[in-house]
Amino acid sequence: MSQEGRLTRRLCGAIKARLPEIGLEQVNDPRGRRGKRWKLHTLLRVVVVGMMAGAKSLVDVEKLTAEMSGAARGLLGLRRRIADTTLRDALCRLSVDKVRDALHRTIHAAHHRKALAPVDLPFGVVAMDGKWTAIDGIDTEYAQRNHRDDGSEYGLVRTVTCTLSSAAAKVCIDAAPIPVATNEMGFFKGALEKLLEAYGRIKLFRLVTYDAGACSEENARFVVHKGLDYLFTITDAQPTLLAEAERVLSRIGALRADATTEDVKNGRIVVREVYITTEMAAYQWAHLKTVLRVRSRTTDKNGNNPAIDERYFAASLEKGALTAHQWLSVIRLHWSVENNCHHTFDTAFQEDNRPWIVACPSGTVVVELLRRIAYNLLVLFRSTTQRSEEKRAVPWKDLLRSVYNALIAVTEPQLSGLRGRKVIDVTP
Repeated sequence: MSQEGRLTRRLCGAIKARLPEIGLEQVNDPRGRRGKRWKLHTLLRVVVVGMMAGAKSLVDVEKLTAEMSGAARGLLGLRRRIADTTLRDALCRLSVDKVRDALHRTIHAAHHRKALAPVDLPFGVVAMDGKWTAIDGIDTEYAQRNHRDDGSEYGLVRTVTCTLSSAAAKVCIDAAPIPVATNEMGFFKGALEKLLEAYGRIKLFRLVTYDAGACSEENARFVVHKGLDYLFTITDAQPTLLAEAERVLSRIGALRADATTEDVKNGRIVVREVYITTEMAAYQWAHLKTVLRVRSRTTDKNGNNPAIDERYFAASLEKGALTAHQWLSVIRLHWSVENNCHHTFDTAFQEDNRPWIVACPSGTVVVELLRRIAYNLLVLFRSTTQRSEEKRAVPWKDLLRSVYNALIAVTEPQLSGLRGRKVIDVTP
């Protein structure tokens, strides 16, 4: 079998094995019996697989259902093309919470397969950060009313992305919709509460990281109250805490850095130094135990044109819970929520430019949740199923194209003998 044929078989095998784990049949179907030609879980499967194949709209998904091979249709339970209007009407009527539960089931299944174990860290870490998408629709629950410079109105759909930064596969374990009446700071506790509701029993993570968008004593205290630890970025939004951190840590010379790393990327050299102190324990915040300063120095390949950046962090975790290099790693891994998740959503999936549904805010959120399920299936395939480092580094556009090619070209003999639970459920 050719290399392309083996990849086709592996991708289809992953689809066959993983789709049943999502439990899309558990999503309540709000549609009436009259005129209902497709089972809801079949429609949702098609949307998720279409996203995995690089579809940028529901029209693209419709085209895919018309183009895919008979074997691929059988894998998904299709007899014919599905109209984009059928998909849109169904998505706009779904419960956001029920689709969100499906995202959680994807993570539970990966956890049970031991695919989410922390890498070079003693415990799991979740990185949280806000994301927004502008749409035409406005409502009182999901899309906050905003105004453009010309006075016209638009809706802003905001979510808190939660990424398991400690795992090899930077999966999105939740996307919590921010209510229109609040912001990241005010919604932090609600987002964390839902995470614990979804994953508290399996103890997926111990440390919560967030940038200045949620850094407050109240939020920090809430994390500790829930039996977890926090690592928050300190900025001038916490002026007294920041001033004391600068006073204590800035007087330490470079030769006394607790850990140092050096990276070369795109012809630039980045040297990072971390300085750690317990001198500020219980300063202003009774639960505060460790404060850190990270100094980054970026130069060209000859060491010229230095650019220096300094950031400060507050943590409830004991200094000795991590080595100095692990502290620095956790801080750098926080940005996986932006670099791995948000960047991929906005480039490979073109979420901001092509949100698929723009007039129905709840439908927009449902599409975003399904997109995160598709992302998780792909990132797990790339990071854990693929065995070589070269294959794990395949660009996203190539991975999406490979899924598309597999669905177009796969044959019945290639699917023969694939492991995994039965997916096929042909509906009229």
